[in-house]
Amino acid sequence: MSHAVFFELEDKSPEAVNALIEGAREYLSGHEGVLFFSVGARAGDYAREVNDQVFDVSLLVAFESREAHDAYQVTDRHQKFIETLKDNWKSVRVFDSFYDPEGA
Repeated sequence: MSHAVFFELEDKSPEAVNALIEGAREYLSGHEGVLFFSVGARAGDYAREVNDQVFDVSLLVAFESREAHDAYQVTDRHQKFIETLKDNWKSVRVFDSFYDPEGA
């Protein structure tokens, strides 16, 4: 299962972007059942018509199963991430989808 989250921030300063990235690394990486974890700032120099510009930080996590994803959602660390960092979130868009782990 793929879990993609796109954060638009109220404070878009480099310090605020970095705080969210570091918070995600601290609270959201290393959970059981995670196959892939990545968090980073939007690549602002990509400004083609098809590039979404309405986010500041993206989080991409691939889980080994739906059950692993669902367990992650209710962990204390995930809840602490939300509680600690949500005050600077203007919007959060979440895209959960199934993927073919054997496809390449």
